Amino acid sequence: QVQLVESGGGLVQSGGSLRLSCATSGSFVSIDAMAWYRQAPGKQRELVARITSIRSTNYADSVKGRFTISRDNAKNTAYLQMSSLRPEDTAVYYCNADVLTRAGRLIYPWGQGTQVTVSS
Repeated sequence: QVQLVESGGGLVQSGGSLRLSCATSGSFVSIDAMAWYRQAPGKQRELVARITSIRSTNYADSVKGRFTISRDNAKNTAYLQMSSLRPEDTAVYYCNADVLTRAGRLIYPWGQGTQVTVSS
């Protein structure tokens, strides 16, 4: 069973910074892409940033230049460094990964989410 666990959320003032972490555990062969999504109240879940196994990245237009996604393949962990935070960044942030299991299947597990609240 593969699990993703996010951490690092919290309450921060506008203009502040936070760093989220997503740790992957369990039995698997490899992890391809890892991504961060967010869901604000009353809105659909949206992609924030994505990073492949060779560290190719893409970002939502709304966070370009402010957020940076990275990963440590040895630790099976992804990070999201968030700077210049705005109240509109307030949401639950979820981690997602493309995982190859020992059975040869690709699965796409989600973490439980971590709340980020930006006060004005």
